Amino acid sequence: MIDNRLPLRPRRLVAVGGICTTSIYAVDAVPAVPGKVIADRACQVVDGMAVSAACAFVRLGGRADIWGRVGDDPRGGAMRDELAAAGLDVSALRVIPGGVSSIAVAIIDSRGDRLVVPYHDASLDPCPNWLPLETLAATDFVHVDTRWPDGAAAALVAAGRRGIPGMLDADVAPREVLARLVPLASHAVFSDAGLFLHTGCDDLEEALYRVAASHSGHVGATCGAEGYVWLEAGRLRRVPAPAIEPIDTLSAGDVFHGALALALAEGRSLESAARFAVVAASLKCTRFGGRLGCPTRSEVEAAGG
Repeated sequence: MIDNRLPLRPRRLVAVGGICTTSIYAVDAVPAVPGKVIADRACQVVDGMAVSAACAFVRLGGRADIWGRVGDDPRGGAMRDELAAAGLDVSALRVIPGGVSSIAVAIIDSRGDRLVVPYHDASLDPCPNWLPLETLAATDFVHVDTRWPDGAAAALVAAGRRGIPGMLDADVAPREVLARLVPLASHAVFSDAGLFLHTGCDDLEEALYRVAASHSGHVGATCGAEGYVWLEAGRLRRVPAPAIEPIDTLSAGDVFHGALALALAEGRSLESAARFAVVAASLKCTRFGGRLGCPTRSEVEAAGG
């Protein structure tokens, strides 16, 4: 007997963005400079905003392809292998001859707050002409970040032409990049900091209405411990985050995006999808290791998602 409560097939996401090898260090506090501090814990993970969202999409029950670039250095091959081991389809991950793969350092303090320092080398050719856009016909959702603007724009435009939802992780980025990508996305999902930067307004509600005035799709913002806020039928809506003791907030927003995309692709209402995503992101914050702390679907549902 078929259980009609579940999707008949796993939903498919295509994620487009930057890819990093990130070293994560847990410290009691980030010292003033110059200074030195000993880490309590450490790990290394291949991530990136869209990459981590795609990993969350897979861990929560979907399928995901990653479209991005790595260098032809030894690190690039290891990055490809790790993403494949995480369940991502890496067949459209391009190796750039002579390119240097991206790296980052993330320092997590005792409150779970993080300092992230990424480095994206200019040797990674930004041209997106090689992207297999024709394969989007078999895709349920497209998700992009701001770290590869040309690739993100190409994917969002192609998705829009096919009537496929396209979500932008509108985090802090150059204002010209946000101005270019936000209008192309059917779902403009900001961080609160990215929203304030994009609009030049530090009032959350006013900033959302400013974006919505020229955007016909979904407009919302993640607000950390305050949950998710969005506009629906001209009204402000909110799903609060559950109370937790945060250990590591790195990749929490990315897990939110991946969970939200999956829940919407499965046909949930905005409120139900937002609740699922907020719970997933909150549970991630209770675990060290960036995207490695993403919960399973059963864990999210048991926690009320």
